[in-house]
Amino acid sequence: MPHSQSAKKRLRQNVLRRERNRSVKRSLKTQCRKVTDAAKANDVATAETELREAARKLDRAAAHKIIHRNAAARTKSRLSARVKAAKAPAAPA
Repeated sequence: MPHSQSAKKRLRQNVLRRERNRSVKRSLKTQCRKVTDAAKANDVATAETELREAARKLDRAAAHKIIHRNAAARTKSRLSARVKAAKAPAAPA
């Protein structure tokens, strides 16, 4: 346990930030799952709507340094590739 006043305050701040960051990360995972599920179900309209929301949340998390900006870009790229694949007609095998 911290002894000095500054260390006690720092602990309080860290606890609050950790809770906020975990909440944002959980929300990101949920949003990404919504995009993936819609793409798997070939529901293109829903997938595109959810993708826009996911991109917005990823950019906001990256701006607040909750996740790295490259991680946000990579996730957006992968999600958009899934939506694009769902959009394309199934190629004959």
